Amino acid sequence: MDKPSPSRQKAVDAAIAVLDTTFFNALQEPARIAVLRRLMLLGRADIGQIAEGLPQERSVISRHLQVLLEAGIVRCAKEGRHRYYEVDGPAVLRNLEAITRQLAAVAPFCCPATDPG
Repeated sequence: MDKPSPSRQKAVDAAIAVLDTTFFNALQEPARIAVLRRLMLLGRADIGQIAEGLPQERSVISRHLQVLLEAGIVRCAKEGRHRYYEVDGPAVLRNLEAITRQLAAVAPFCCPATDPG
């Protein structure tokens, strides 16, 4: 196998850097997806409401929510002793749009389109 050109290597590294982010890593855990799904169904909810529909302990759900929060997928508002979580839709869309732009810029170098004929 031939060694990739420097421009191709740089494009591949850039594409992987886009995909290997806190955002995508947060979405790789099935239990975290279950937490996210529950939160999407509930809308704004506290940890007790989220935990009602899930098999994990509240402490585990809290850790999953923290990962989603750090990834910019959910937001949290503190009211008194309670923390309320909700999906941060605009932030998720901005993140996905930025990822799409970055991948589109490197795709011609690392993943060129093929002729369907």
